[in-house]
Amino acid sequence: MSPAPDAQPAAPLPGQNWQHSTELADLEATEAYAQQLAAQLQPGDLLVLTGGLGAGKTTFTKALGKALGVEGQVSSPTFVLSRIHRNREDTSPDLVHVDTYRTDAEGLESLDLAAHLAESVVVIEWGRALVEEALLGTGGSWLDLELQTPELENPETQGDDDAETPMGVSRPSTGAEIQTDFSESEEDILGTPRLAVLRGYGPRWESDPQISFA
Repeated sequence: MSPAPDAQPAAPLPGQNWQHSTELADLEATEAYAQQLAAQLQPGDLLVLTGGLGAGKTTFTKALGKALGVEGQVSSPTFVLSRIHRNREDTSPDLVHVDTYRTDAEGLESLDLAAHLAESVVVIEWGRALVEEALLGTGGSWLDLELQTPELENPETQGDDDAETPMGVSRPSTGAEIQTDFSESEEDILGTPRLAVLRGYGPRWESDPQISFA
């Protein structure tokens, strides 16, 4: 499956080097996309993962972890904020899976993610505009992956409209009802098409890895 050239959402953050959009028809396509992206990743890489509730973020991260060869069940880390999945191979990166849905800059600092970044691939859900500079400083490199479905046109505005983070990104307030990606079932995702919008930032991702399907 080739990228969809007519679907090019505006960049949510300044400084992107490139972006491309790929249509994912179903669960299998989402998993195949994760496998191809995993082949491009190395220790020290940060992937900021955005998408509305039920957009397939956890399904994508499960497939990414499997492709990286990490141990343990990859699931939504909403209630524990982060999980570290060790790699079975000493020469391959661990996977650090983080959900910042209900935290802020102070909560992010308490996770001490910088201590794990050098030897891991770090995937952060709901982290856009919150984690990039905090973890990498200015001039850092990261990938921004947004999973869109027809029902979730603006994934960062799910939740409480009055809860604003820096950069104007709407996030749920601490009093909002807890919603997670545990509702992401195979039945929900199998027949649901989605659009994967991948963006590259910083010198590490100066060139587009050109992920596509035969």
